Amino acid sequence: MTTTARQRFTVRAGLSEAVDDDAPYDGVPDHLDRPLREWVNSVLRPNTTVEQSMVAEAVALRLRITVPPRHSAASYLGQIIDDEVLDVVDELLFLLSRVNRLDKQSLVSLGFILDQGGSAYCINAEKNGLEVRIAPAVRDAVSHTVAEAAAESSAGSASEHLAAAWRAAYGRQPDPVRVYSESIKAVEAAAHSVVQPNHARATLGTMLGEIGNARAKFTTALDTPAGKDPIAPVEAMMRALWDGQTSRHGKQTATVPETLEAARAGVHLAATLVQWFISGAVVRNP
Repeated sequence: MTTTARQRFTVRAGLSEAVDDDAPYDGVPDHLDRPLREWVNSVLRPNTTVEQSMVAEAVALRLRITVPPRHSAASYLGQIIDDEVLDVVDELLFLLSRVNRLDKQSLVSLGFILDQGGSAYCINAEKNGLEVRIAPAVRDAVSHTVAEAAAESSAGSASEHLAAAWRAAYGRQPDPVRVYSESIKAVEAAAHSVVQPNHARATLGTMLGEIGNARAKFTTALDTPAGKDPIAPVEAMMRALWDGQTSRHGKQTATVPETLEAARAGVHLAATLVQWFISGAVVRNP
């Protein structure tokens, strides 16, 4: 079932303006500080086993954290503030996984805090540390593309669609179906003036048909070896995005919504295509 991001009640009631706070947060913003420190306390102080005390001491030693006299490492680590909390959490995941003392509920709890708080970080696949949910350089590149598309009149509403897709992919309430839909719309808007400028109802599907039927009309800025098809890489990316939308049409069998992983891959693919079309990297030959 398709969902849309739920606005704050005061916004829905018209008492305040909508605030775009869905971008992943770097570091430890105020709203994540307390939950993360409480998580550190919860995994270090459910009991006072010698093994647990040794893990806390190891974290402090490895991170070169000086524990004041008359404090235990376990109690002091829970008081660490600012971005250093992330180092403590990461090191705890690593060491507790090594001694098999990290229970499933603790992992679920930490994942919940990071996801709901919009953190730029998440638990890695091995469950033994943190990783960047999305690299800052990648976020900056997408933001730059959104801004460039907004300034390019021939791109239509590509900027709005790409921004909406990004929020639906990495915001507080991820919506994979919307991510894919908005990503495709962004590419359609950016590519329209290049691929099918005279087709008022062009879609990504009809644009793929146009490219397939008139390949010689298109070229790209990529250096293409002699005898190779210059439009093939762009066509392949457009095809991957178009064919990857599993929920586009209903049929007798059950509709399969896009997964969040596929949708996030789709928005990055769309960002690349939008940038190529608005920058002139893909052109229609006279």
